[in-house]
Amino acid sequence: MNKILVTGGCGYIGAHTVVDLMENGFDVISIDDFSRSTTVLLDGIEKITGKKLKNYKVDLKNFDDTRAVFQENRDIAGIIHFAAYKAVGESVEQPLLYFENNMEALINILKCVQEFNIPNFVFSSSCTVYGSPDVMPVTEQSPMKEAESPYGATKQMSERIIRDFSKVTLVNAILLRYFNPVGAHPSNQIGEIPLGKPQNLVPAITQTAIGKLPQMTVYGADYDTRDGSCIRDFIHVSDIAHAHTLALQYLLANKNANKCEVFNLGTGNGVTVLEVIKAFEEVSGVKLNYIIGKRRAGDIVAIYANNQYAVDTLGWQIKYNIKDMMRTAWAWEQKVQKEDLINATNVSLR
Repeated sequence: MNKILVTGGCGYIGAHTVVDLMENGFDVISIDDFSRSTTVLLDGIEKITGKKLKNYKVDLKNFDDTRAVFQENRDIAGIIHFAAYKAVGESVEQPLLYFENNMEALINILKCVQEFNIPNFVFSSSCTVYGSPDVMPVTEQSPMKEAESPYGATKQMSERIIRDFSKVTLVNAILLRYFNPVGAHPSNQIGEIPLGKPQNLVPAITQTAIGKLPQMTVYGADYDTRDGSCIRDFIHVSDIAHAHTLALQYLLANKNANKCEVFNLGTGNGVTVLEVIKAFEEVSGVKLNYIIGKRRAGDIVAIYANNQYAVDTLGWQIKYNIKDMMRTAWAWEQKVQKEDLINATNVSLR
């Protein structure tokens, strides 16, 4: 049994994980309704792996449609659940949208996990579950403070649901709390394609550099940090993707000591927003047009990971540094512009 279901498999992190799984011998299927993703990455997955990804265009909030996928695929050995809305700022503005989408999708998937006896479950969690931490770097034992955004709250709630669910079912679960995934696959065949104005830092940088956006804003330069801008732990998306493969292999080999385990996925290095901009300017040769704006609701001052548990237990290693992240993100942005992938996406979704 090596069939893996990836929900949100056509999204940014999902697509990179699908590639990593396929390259490690897994048979992968996906559920993705394209509400926040694109069909463009399906083509990229095939170009990298030489395999077509079977995707079910299903809204996970529809239980009957979701269940039908499990009825058709009764040999699923594990699930990686990505499918969720993920923009912190949008979640502050539209909290009900986030609570409805993220929680209903998870609950419907877990109902199917229970009915069809799926033994292994890996959840895409986030460092937002820590809230605004008092001590850095954060470890898996760091206390969960109140989430700073509805998005973060949905991740906290989801973790609680999965913990309680694993206690009374046969499922073994891993919660992967990752920090700030950026960059693109080194093949330049898949990467991040924000629909609408980018909510995350690196797409905002690359879209500004290429002229898609006239200017970008750094939200706050008066924080208590070394240059006044927020500190985050940026990690290459391919490093994140491989950790999901390792987590599944760990569960499939029955190495887990507990029914539900947690791993931080970050580089362990805190980098400021202004340092990220500087790294981008160095690798691209482009001077970025940006202004300093007001602080943004939902943002915390600083957070970065202690990743030692994932390194020691899963055998996970970081391959890419901040310049690699910026270099691959810039190469991908140039491809998106040159091949007009945004319009290709819009056509494919009609």
